[in-house]
Amino acid sequence: MTFNPQFAQIDEILIHNGVVTEEQVKEAFVKQKNFGLKIGETLIKLGYLNEEELVKALHLQLGYDIIDEEQLLNLNSEIVKLIPEPFAVENRVIAIREQGNSIIVAMTDPENIVIYDNLKKILGRPITPVLISESILTDTLERYYKSIRTTTQVEDAVGGFEFVAVDEDENEVTIDSKAKLDAPVVKLVNLMITEAIRSNATDIHIEPLTKHTRVRLRVDGALREVMSPPIGMHTGIVSLVKVMSRLNIAERRLPQDGHISLKTALKRVDVRVSIVPTVTGEKVVMRLLDKGEFGFNLDTLGFTQENREMFKKWIRRPYGIIIASGPTGSGKSTTLHAALKEIMDIESNIVTVEDPVEYRLDGVTQIETKEKIGLKFANTLRHVLRQDPDIVLIGEIRDEETADIAIKYSLTGHLVFTTLHANDAPATITRLIDIGIPPYLVASSLNLIMAQRLVRKICPHCKADYVPAEEELYDAGITTSEAKDINFKKGTGCVHCDNTGYSGRTGIFEMLEVSSKIRKLIFEESNQDVIRDVSIKNGLQTLHDSAILKMKQGITSIKEVIKLTVSD
Repeated sequence: MTFNPQFAQIDEILIHNGVVTEEQVKEAFVKQKNFGLKIGETLIKLGYLNEEELVKALHLQLGYDIIDEEQLLNLNSEIVKLIPEPFAVENRVIAIREQGNSIIVAMTDPENIVIYDNLKKILGRPITPVLISESILTDTLERYYKSIRTTTQVEDAVGGFEFVAVDEDENEVTIDSKAKLDAPVVKLVNLMITEAIRSNATDIHIEPLTKHTRVRLRVDGALREVMSPPIGMHTGIVSLVKVMSRLNIAERRLPQDGHISLKTALKRVDVRVSIVPTVTGEKVVMRLLDKGEFGFNLDTLGFTQENREMFKKWIRRPYGIIIASGPTGSGKSTTLHAALKEIMDIESNIVTVEDPVEYRLDGVTQIETKEKIGLKFANTLRHVLRQDPDIVLIGEIRDEETADIAIKYSLTGHLVFTTLHANDAPATITRLIDIGIPPYLVASSLNLIMAQRLVRKICPHCKADYVPAEEELYDAGITTSEAKDINFKKGTGCVHCDNTGYSGRTGIFEMLEVSSKIRKLIFEESNQDVIRDVSIKNGLQTLHDSAILKMKQGITSIKEVIKLTVSD
């Protein structure tokens, strides 16, 4: 007798398709009542079935089409919001598009008559159901309704801040009538900051254009536009930011710097505010620093096994300097704090001097400098010596005085971690000498120089093969013959990565051990090109080499290699 799935139970279809066994189904029926789930969902919970297999079986049984994930990339938000978000989330549905007079609605349970009838009442139009898996629906709901919440008219936004701005003494910064701010402005700034925190953004850019204000968030190192309020609201937005950061509202001709401490229900965030005048108005950049517990370790930063072991060797030395170099936002502080987390123990006194303290490490003495009251790097470091430290982290070497103190610490039995702005590891040596440190002191104190960058990782959900153009190969320093042996990848964009093709970041590293040969070259005041050539001959893996390796492993794309490194 021919098997007809339209007259079969879902478990019979799954068994017939060979995706589960009769024994697994029997077990699922026994545990189904305890879970309070349908049989298919129970099989998924038990690990015998995946969502895609269940959706295919439902398609055979019920005859509904399965929504293609690519069709979810560019939905019309006007169609999506025809179904109110609370109803969509609770009943696991989303409006996809119009088809004639009807609305196509993706549903996890299209046979639920109650949901179906309620949808018809809400939409006031016929419905064409299609099947969607639970996880894909969850991602799609979050993506589109988040966008709708963000870009909806400010007047319709939920009032009241989802955070509290506090000053250094933990006193709440109130938004009073003296600021002369309209409610929509307050609501808009609330949305900006709340969305930035939810998206794990590192920066908020608020910039005036000719006809509107552009608001962008930096997520995973790349800026993305999230809203564009009318230009008429710009002055009010800037004024509110100034009030929260205790800046002069009346001053619009000169740059101003300030900060805001925000307390949310889940964590505390420190916001560094920079305001500069431009030809179209004042531009605001807000750097968000999570003041929560530090969650990284050396195994999650992106080190190769060889580099990780090398780094672990040097961070356990009793004295000397370890420098992490690179531009702002390249992960230097994260790496050094992960190093402290690795080596901290009850026998060591670790002290940090930072501006600001980006991460909290329980068990480490952390000091935040305050320029306004004279608590600067140099004089703070002099007092730190009286605290009997074994290990000192200096947030950044900015001048000769700070560099000189770091050198002296390292030469008197202390292990020093610090950062410096330089393009690569050999250039870090030149930078120290340019600051004013004699070459013989540089050579005597340095243990390890680590240049680093952060490259975006290809989204695992939309990773696909990619054939780069000849121009891209040339820019990346890859020959056509070498390219034949590389399986290039890129992200095509999906609901999981907000259609960017990337999800998260990882580190690439250039680790220069200051060996006796390198010390000799520094003593002789050799230029950085000579130091680089000798280091490469001795096995130095450059930043470019590190990026190429991650590209070959399918972790990042050739575009990221070109964007962040220079081929030799």
